[in-house]
Amino acid sequence: MNVPAFHSYRPADGHGLAHNPLNAIIAPRPIGWIGTVSAAGVRNLAPYSFFNLFAYRPPIVGFSSAGEKDSLVNARDTGVFTWNLVSRALAEAMNATSAQVGAETDEFDLAGLESLPSTEIAAPRVAASPVQFECRVTEIHPLRGLSGEESGNIMVFGEVVHVHIDPACLHEGIYRTTDPVPVARGGGLADYYEIREDTMFFMTRPD
Repeated sequence: MNVPAFHSYRPADGHGLAHNPLNAIIAPRPIGWIGTVSAAGVRNLAPYSFFNLFAYRPPIVGFSSAGEKDSLVNARDTGVFTWNLVSRALAEAMNATSAQVGAETDEFDLAGLESLPSTEIAAPRVAASPVQFECRVTEIHPLRGLSGEESGNIMVFGEVVHVHIDPACLHEGIYRTTDPVPVARGGGLADYYEIREDTMFFMTRPD
């Protein structure tokens, strides 16, 4: 067996490349477009590239905040948040909500987005998003390395208590993933990907 000459490194010592490859390797990643409201009633909307679904029953989603950002603070204070699917049509608006602004700024207004009230929780939804989850916080954990020290990244988990789906994405009772053309985050400073039908293939699990 010929062993390839890998570029190998210990992350603690640095990667030795022009750009950290980690978030380009684990990619593309679904975007956590998180809607919250502060204890003072200010709406907040921000995208998180470290986001995913972790369980079916109960349905658990989670996002990681690099530091005490507004979404984390609001979710901790109120116990709720929404997740809003980023379609290709909403990509520019999503990007606008990533601006570093003060907690007093309403990102819905900043990005020119209409909101919808949630059914069960206080956090707002993005009206134009084709799928929205209403979530109640279940756990908040600081992430630690091998040393046991906190990394500065905080994981927020929430149970999905209500789901809203645009009927245009449903075909004979089946949700078609590619219909809204979801956007996923790649590596680098500005890399994104569209999820389209022409990139789909099928495999069935072995018995």
